[in-house]
Amino acid sequence: MRKELVRKALPSTGPVAYHVPDGRPHDTRRADVVDTDASGDPVPRELLLARALVELADTLVADFDVVELLTRLADSCVEVLGVGAAGLMLVGPDGDLRVMASSSEAMRVLELFELQSQEGPCLDCYRSGQPVLEPDLAAARARWPRFATETIAAGFHSVQALPMRLRGTVIGALNLFHVEVGQMRRADVEGAQALADVATIAILQHRASLEAQVLNQQLGHALNSRIVIEQAKGMVAERAGLNMQEAFSALRAYARNHNLRLVDVAESVINGSLAPLALGSLARAGPAIDKMGP
Repeated sequence: MRKELVRKALPSTGPVAYHVPDGRPHDTRRADVVDTDASGDPVPRELLLARALVELADTLVADFDVVELLTRLADSCVEVLGVGAAGLMLVGPDGDLRVMASSSEAMRVLELFELQSQEGPCLDCYRSGQPVLEPDLAAARARWPRFATETIAAGFHSVQALPMRLRGTVIGALNLFHVEVGQMRRADVEGAQALADVATIAILQHRASLEAQVLNQQLGHALNSRIVIEQAKGMVAERAGLNMQEAFSALRAYARNHNLRLVDVAESVINGSLAPLALGSLARAGPAIDKMGP
């Protein structure tokens, strides 16, 4: 419903012929209009940005593909904001950054080089949680000697890295490379950050959903296990002439003596592969039996 409302709020100018990323450095960041519609009329960049945000929202289905989401984000930065190339890195479970999406193969290679050399704007941005803006890579050779040299050789001369951050959680960074020297337009930086924020929120919500599913599965398994154990306790108590405390202690003692899970012993009692009377003898064995209650 929210996405439909966003679409209705956007003026319709017909289909837009986007600049498709082709891997070649090209930079139109200083233009306020980056495309034309079917009738040849100019389309403001702000409208293209709004449409890009809607397209990102369209990918946020229940089982959305994170790589597809990030690839679309990188492509949108090139198509809408006119940067030369864009790429994204996310932190893995081991705490190290990983290249997740790139607008071109050249961009992917540069990001891999950045990780290999352990220097560059994306790494600094992730570590600090703050934007890193470098308008002239030639002047940044002292800061990033290998990265700056390699990037300039690839045809890019300025770079911005924006954090993928929600409140205090930083999950990665967005890299924006430009052919020309100079500062990126403030409106374009804010637009790129907005695109990155949408992706960040989606990824964190997706991660929380998966963690909640795992937690629910664990809780459900624990509850089911408890039902099985209670049923086995009742069978042992009834057939071996024990009270419920003694029956539970007998189940635990058998599980520990045979290095088995308590729920597995209970299931054996229920399916008849372990006789309750055999456990009754354990309950009468005295001090060797665990007397802890259920």
